[in-house]
Amino acid sequence: LLRVLQDHEFERLGGTRTIKVDLRLIAATNRDLVKSVAEKAFRSDLFYRLNVFPIRIPSLRERREDIPQLVRYFVRQFARAMDRGIETIPTETMDALVQWHWPGNVRELENFIERSVILTDGTALRAPLAEFQAERSGAEEHSLENTEREHILRVLRETDGMISGPTGAARRLGLKRTTLQSKMKRLGITRTDYSRQNPD
Repeated sequence: LLRVLQDHEFERLGGTRTIKVDLRLIAATNRDLVKSVAEKAFRSDLFYRLNVFPIRIPSLRERREDIPQLVRYFVRQFARAMDRGIETIPTETMDALVQWHWPGNVRELENFIERSVILTDGTALRAPLAEFQAERSGAEEHSLENTEREHILRVLRETDGMISGPTGAARRLGLKRTTLQSKMKRLGITRTDYSRQNPD
């Protein structure tokens, strides 16, 4: 590929004849290739040959004003394909779609609208907005667990890994020794996480 991009020529596998080509290559990615190159996770020579004329397309959450138009477009497309007579999109549905962060970008929005059209049996789009709440709750729970884990680790480091006793981590956290040990097991905290030898 590098040879094709640089010299516009290649040889077929097992062949001996050099074939000249005239081409323009368009490559797309959602990765931060500059960071990947710095971390040695992507070849720098390939990156510089691909990065001749970069075009950055902002993620959907950076251009929320485009969401209503995309929603209406996808609804029309899927409704026509599934022979559904969907005429309206409720305001609260559109507001929720505009506010969602769409980690999967336009493809996620498209899949969500297709699912919504499948679920709709009337003239108003019926979107499964409860999915957003479930995902948000899961993310919040994960964030709370991380916060709790870091707090316990900090106290364990401050007490040199001592769990019980008057100056132990359990006393400082206001927990029984067994409760703290149970939490540590649930959060996957091991001695290496809070040991003084740990580089953290």
